[in-house]
Amino acid sequence: MPLKSLISHLARRFGKQRPSGDQRLLKALENFRNPDASELDLLRRLIAALRPDDAGDEQCNRRYALMLERLENDESLRTAFRHHVIHFIGSRRLLSFFTDSGILPGTGFFSEWWRILGNRLLPEVPDERRMKDCLHLIFSDRNDWRWLETVPAELSHRFWEILAPPESFREMDRRGVQEQMLDALLLLAHRVSGLGLEGELMRASPNLDDDSPRFVALSAEALEFVRGFRAGLDGDESRFDKGDQLLVIVDQCQDTLNRIRKRALTIGTSLHLSYVLTRSEQSLTRITELTRILTAGLREVPHEEAIRDWSTFAREVFLAENRRHSLRHYMQQLSGVLAVRVTENAARSGEHYICENRADYRRMWFSAAGAGVFIGIMALLKIKAAALGAPLFVEAFLFSMIYGLGFVAIFLLGFTVATKQPAMTAQTLAGLLDDLKPTRQADLDRLADVAAAVSRSQLAAIGGNVMVALPVAMVVSLAFALIAGSPPVSSDKAGHLMADLDPLSWAIPHAAIAGFYLFLSGLISGYFDNRAAYASIGPRIARLGWLQRLAGKVRAARIGNYIESRLGGIMGNFLFGCMLGSTGMVGTLLGLPLDIRHIAFSSANLGYAFGGFGFSMAWQTLLWGALGVALIGLTNLGVSFALALRTAMGARRIAFAHWGPLLAALGRRFRQRPGSFVRPPASPRRNGGA
Repeated sequence: MPLKSLISHLARRFGKQRPSGDQRLLKALENFRNPDASELDLLRRLIAALRPDDAGDEQCNRRYALMLERLENDESLRTAFRHHVIHFIGSRRLLSFFTDSGILPGTGFFSEWWRILGNRLLPEVPDERRMKDCLHLIFSDRNDWRWLETVPAELSHRFWEILAPPESFREMDRRGVQEQMLDALLLLAHRVSGLGLEGELMRASPNLDDDSPRFVALSAEALEFVRGFRAGLDGDESRFDKGDQLLVIVDQCQDTLNRIRKRALTIGTSLHLSYVLTRSEQSLTRITELTRILTAGLREVPHEEAIRDWSTFAREVFLAENRRHSLRHYMQQLSGVLAVRVTENAARSGEHYICENRADYRRMWFSAAGAGVFIGIMALLKIKAAALGAPLFVEAFLFSMIYGLGFVAIFLLGFTVATKQPAMTAQTLAGLLDDLKPTRQADLDRLADVAAAVSRSQLAAIGGNVMVALPVAMVVSLAFALIAGSPPVSSDKAGHLMADLDPLSWAIPHAAIAGFYLFLSGLISGYFDNRAAYASIGPRIARLGWLQRLAGKVRAARIGNYIESRLGGIMGNFLFGCMLGSTGMVGTLLGLPLDIRHIAFSSANLGYAFGGFGFSMAWQTLLWGALGVALIGLTNLGVSFALALRTAMGARRIAFAHWGPLLAALGRRFRQRPGSFVRPPASPRRNGGA
């Protein structure tokens, strides 16, 4: 007997076969005919039948359509279904559903972060009397939003049209629902008024005197709207308010928040400011939605349009509430202004790393060469620190200081480390992709120009670092041999250095770790640049009494401006060095093969190894080490550039889908002018965006 037939036979013999998805759905619908059934249980079973069996199941939309078809064709079932659902909605407390579902809570960034983490370990106890909690019981899988999001909007509209024809509202306690919507609207208006007058938001407001009254007026106008609407419900229909004035003030408040967001890209932002902005905008959107739903009848909106508005609102709220415990969604809500601000700072730094003309190209070579001298010396200091045999933590501290302080010195002297470029230039390219129109050849040519400039800039920086660090290491080794009688690196240590460059060892994974650190250092630089601008670090340093007494007010102001303009670079380079220096210690503590490989230091180590072998290394060994250096560099650059480009595009919400035309334009440029990817053109070219 075939295996499949045997399994089917055993299933029939010893148990029941699992019903198909369609069968489970039809059974769940039939349960609605029971007038005494619990509405919450009925809805939970219905959603469980609609929920796909796995992430790759594409049948949920077909089952959703099947449910609608069954309800539309069976009047008695439709009536029973409508009765249960409407009774369920009308018997729940809706205030928190209207005011909190899909809106950030008032607890703050880190409190909400810990709440989400805590609920992963110890779930909250739901209150079945509240609609907000019932949504979590009905949509019990925290990934339900994934398949709900794929349900076409037209199917959702059909569902609510089945559920809410004009006559069905007679079954619902409409006054009770409307009262809760009015309470929610008033609560939201008071919330926005309070948030709008918060000190940090007003500090970021471009025009404080004009903006503050808007938020005060919102609360007063909402109270007037609610009073008039309730009077109309009580019989005085002349008091009904269509909400036009309220929506005008809402738009004015939203305009203020939009201008604050734009200004935050210039003056800097913080997590708290991003949190307040996002929560205020969400609350204003909810006020608009509730006002339109409440006044649909007063505005003589056709029933179909009113149902469509409610359907859109319900769909968005259900999705948001199901994602309430998602850390990823939570971070996406708040990352907008801060991420764009951080990457914009890096993008401005990236513009300085792009060579547009031959003068820039020469400066890049000299700048990289200067860094190469420092790197050659730093590599020797690290080798000597490792030879001390110090305790693990002390060794990591020494390595971190050598790397960190060395990179800071290179930065402050205006020199260039080649691997710092990709994390910066990727932000510049992302900004160009945001504006790119693939149908316009001029846009493609402009991006090809920038890509060529990035390529030659990177090659110049690598050449300057490697072609100087390597000979500096050899010269130092020769000087030691002549003066001290032996090179600074023994033959045993030279063997270890060559083993570290072996392409078949852990060199490439370790280079990828360094590439990740390079990417992180770019974000760190952008973050501290943002922080320096937002917190007015320069003027605050200039106000230090001891500094004014020591240097005078004018010089104190200059020192403050100097530190503010370079704080991002200082912190990014120093912390990058600390990450490089401490990785080996972390790997030893965890028992993992963790370490870093950096192209510039690897080239210097190759030079010291060559000296350690008495300047008589076999050419095959030397070439193998050079190949390792090249692969380490390629990995450093590739990892940092890819991560930085992805982050920059995500921060700008760029969904670029035209890589084909872009790659074709780059290929055409390479065939026509391959030299432009290595050296700048003879005459200066002004590449917009670079």
